[in-house]
Amino acid sequence: RMPTRTPSVVAQVFLLLSIVLVIAIAVIQINQQQIISPGLKYGIVLDAGSSRTTVYVYEWPAEKENNTGIVSQTFKCNVKGPGISSYESSPGALAKPLDDCLNKVKERIPVHLHKNTSVYLGATAGMRLLRLQNESAANEVLASIHNYFRAQPFEFRGAQIITGPEEGVYGWITANYLMGNFLERNLWRTWVHPYRKETMGALDLGGASTQISFIPEDPEEHFNSTLQVKLYGYNYNVYTHSYQCYGRDEAEKRLLALLLQKSNASASVDNPCYPQNYNTALMMKYFLGSLCTQSLRPANYYPNQIVNFHGTGDPGLCQEMVSLLFNFTACRDREECPFIGIHQPKVKGNFVAFSGFYYTINALNLSGHFSLDDFNSSMWFFCSQSWAQLQFMLPKFEEIYARSYCFSANFIYYLLVHGYNFNAETWPQIHFQKEVGNSSIAWSLGYMLSLTNMIPAEGKLIQLPLKPSLFAGLLIFLTATALLCLLFLVYLCIVSHHRKNIPRVEHVFIPE
Repeated sequence: RMPTRTPSVVAQVFLLLSIVLVIAIAVIQINQQQIISPGLKYGIVLDAGSSRTTVYVYEWPAEKENNTGIVSQTFKCNVKGPGISSYESSPGALAKPLDDCLNKVKERIPVHLHKNTSVYLGATAGMRLLRLQNESAANEVLASIHNYFRAQPFEFRGAQIITGPEEGVYGWITANYLMGNFLERNLWRTWVHPYRKETMGALDLGGASTQISFIPEDPEEHFNSTLQVKLYGYNYNVYTHSYQCYGRDEAEKRLLALLLQKSNASASVDNPCYPQNYNTALMMKYFLGSLCTQSLRPANYYPNQIVNFHGTGDPGLCQEMVSLLFNFTACRDREECPFIGIHQPKVKGNFVAFSGFYYTINALNLSGHFSLDDFNSSMWFFCSQSWAQLQFMLPKFEEIYARSYCFSANFIYYLLVHGYNFNAETWPQIHFQKEVGNSSIAWSLGYMLSLTNMIPAEGKLIQLPLKPSLFAGLLIFLTATALLCLLFLVYLCIVSHHRKNIPRVEHVFIPE
């Protein structure tokens, strides 16, 4: 009888052990995660662009992933009024518009975390131009921002003017981060580096500058023009270039200056890029007061003189005038040199085009990605409309933007096709979009991601006793063991029960 009892006892011991181990591992794993996870941290970034300032609030788990936090946007607020560079003569007036947004931000972040929440202000091309034009005025604007934030409950980490290449790379980081090209969640809900995932190029169009950033076919070959970025333990060599004065607003000021230069009458000037029957009166300093139009100023430049611009809505002539904003002769037919003599590797892979690119495409009633032919026919149709017709065509009608969409579309065409060398074949690889999920595609998130590397983590990255793969493997193994033991015990029970029910047969020996 002994042999049948031994397997039964062994099976019972294994069954109990498996159940106890499954419960123990699960409890330790869950408890460890709860003990170590210290909740959320917040960061605030002010994107001080040339035409406006936007406040972004980001949050991420206080434990970190390979030194870079998993960051998401939780709030966005557009500061009323123009960009900070417009306050050169009255820096003190900056406080009032900032207050409206900052008060909303204070409500979004738990009060007990205010003093540990870092605030960063990054100023872009508008301030880069102001610093070149009048360094002391630029410093006064930044000093007034410093003073403003000293009175705020947050930890102010400084206001800085970021360089063009930094702006380009931060935009590239944001786009790829939001597209899941650096990290993705696996089956066990943990973040992992995606296997062989390609990154996307980034195209950013601001008011005063425009940026192109992507990983070229051979980064070694373009060593001088690439920046090395390290994220989540991986290195990326990103080509990036920022074109000052090629932002949407500054380019349009250059167009207006050119039209005035070519016109015989200085008081009334035809503008083929403005819609038919649209008229506006602009002061000379509005478009000639900029550093970008300095070389186009007439000899008799009077800042307060009024110039009347009359829209003629002529797509062909508009295109011709826009082409004059690009200096294509500097390259002298050299390969990989689009305009103004700047070296650029051949564009490769998919691109995301955001900010000014997105808003213009949206006005043309296009979205996502489409052919170059579709873009051209939409642009031609839009540019042929009169001012009265446009008011019914645009989803949101604001005069200052509505009058300029035709110019913007032509400018985008020249920049992408003749500047960056996209063609009918590569154009559909450009995706025009504003955000991914609830997060805006803007350089500010990339800036925050890079800066979270410097924010000390409150707790180490959750160090669970077991790696998710090992944890899962053990669970499967122990559950299978428990099931096999259970099945074996059931089998033994059935066999034992079956034996008891067999009637005993008495063997009677009958003597011969």
